[in-house]
Amino acid sequence: MRFLTRGLLGIFLLTLTLGLLGLAGRTVYQAMNAEDEGFGGRRGSGEEREFAVNVSTFEALRVRPVISSFGEVESWRTLELRTAVGGTVVELAEAFRDGGRVRSGDILVQMDRADAETAKQLAETELAEAEAEVSEADAALILAQDETTAAEAQRDLRARAFARQQDLQARGAGTAANVEVAELALSSADQTLVGRRQALAQAEARINRAAISLQRRKIQLAEAERALADTVIRAPFDGLLSAVDVVRGGLLTNNERVATLIDPDALEVAFRISKAEFARLIAAGRLEGLEITATLMLDGIPLVVNGVVDRADAEVGAGQTGRLLFARLDVEGSRALRPGDFIEVQIVEPALENVAVIPATAADTAGRILLLGAEDRLEGAVVQILRRQGNDLIVGEAPFGREYVAERLPQLGAGVKVRPVRAGDGMQEAEMIELAPERRARLIAAVEGNTRIPEERKARMLEQLAEAKVPVEMVARLEARMGGAPTGVAEASGQTVALDAARRARLKAFVEANTGMPQDVKARLLAQLDEEEVPLGMVERLESRMGG
Repeated sequence: MRFLTRGLLGIFLLTLTLGLLGLAGRTVYQAMNAEDEGFGGRRGSGEEREFAVNVSTFEALRVRPVISSFGEVESWRTLELRTAVGGTVVELAEAFRDGGRVRSGDILVQMDRADAETAKQLAETELAEAEAEVSEADAALILAQDETTAAEAQRDLRARAFARQQDLQARGAGTAANVEVAELALSSADQTLVGRRQALAQAEARINRAAISLQRRKIQLAEAERALADTVIRAPFDGLLSAVDVVRGGLLTNNERVATLIDPDALEVAFRISKAEFARLIAAGRLEGLEITATLMLDGIPLVVNGVVDRADAEVGAGQTGRLLFARLDVEGSRALRPGDFIEVQIVEPALENVAVIPATAADTAGRILLLGAEDRLEGAVVQILRRQGNDLIVGEAPFGREYVAERLPQLGAGVKVRPVRAGDGMQEAEMIELAPERRARLIAAVEGNTRIPEERKARMLEQLAEAKVPVEMVARLEARMGGAPTGVAEASGQTVALDAARRARLKAFVEANTGMPQDVKARLLAQLDEEEVPLGMVERLESRMGG
């Protein structure tokens, strides 16, 4: 029994081994056949595979590259209106609101003037008092000068009397007592003169103090007048108001912001370009004065504004790259712009001569392209990528006049045989017809009444139906949906075809079996199918629905 079990197991393993060997042999055989047919040097029964590729021709052009960027509109003349003094708002201008337009010198905000007028009156009173003090000091100086003059005259008189008594004493005619009395009188006169001179000095000092006090009072009056003028906020220049934050009756503090004044005629756009683009602009010449075009999309309508580059930012900025440029915008063209608008900016570079424009898909990052060579086989080449413009490349050192592959695919390479597809191959001009007014009106009504057609497509169809000539295909399609396709096609193209019996029977059977077709339309179709010549358009449309 054990011998039988082992024998059966051995037979099973032998059979399994032979099966695996047969499977391996078949795999090797198939691999050898595939090598012979596609990749080996041996001749095989298979044909070489061709790939259909789109090709274009290199043309020498003169191109002006465009640098595209995005920036934000700013106003270089923006002012925050703040209060110089505090107070209660008693009057506001009619235009003092967000978006209000004001003129230079217009009164925007009027605050309570009572305290400021009181301070001005007190300053005027103190100034008058200081002027009176100056006048009094001038009079006192004059009196002190007169008293000093009188004291000097009296001292001179006492000195002469003392000298005379000394002379009399020397000649023996006078006495010592008289000389002593004269000397005491002279000493008293000297003392009086010193007092008068001291009074004169005090009068002169009083004049100086009065002048200083007068100047201080004038300054206080000027401050009071300025504080009174600061109760009125005026527009320093023409502009638009923004961020208005004040109402009549509100209490304002010193240096409180009430609004922002923006000059709409001083708009500029700040945008950033790469270092390479900045280097090219610098190398081409002066940066300032380069023309730019700024575009703002307003609900699908482009607003284009011209401008010129004014300056570059002085620093790069933390976490930023490239260079930040500022461009002045044309005053007339920028009326619709506002600070904060995000717009597209384009700078036109100097023209490049003898270059070609190719799709970006035609070359890799190194500029390698594929050319169409002899017997429609591909050849490798390299071009110099000068600029990248959206989905296109501006290249130099191109083999002008040669055809190149417009889209590199992974399976394409040098030596591969291809089937070139050129622009215009297989393209035929759409057939156009003129419609009678009744027929045109019927088609337009059908399009307008169809609620399932998207609005954008409906607008395009109505625009085409309004033209003098309308595409035949569109007319046939619309009339087929309206239930008059065969008649419409026959009238549109005028082409007919003779059907054999089997084809005619197949078409009639399809029409009769179509339960969704109106009976009147079905009757007309069957009647036309019974004719010797049947409209070609009707036959094609029916067979397309049949899948034949």
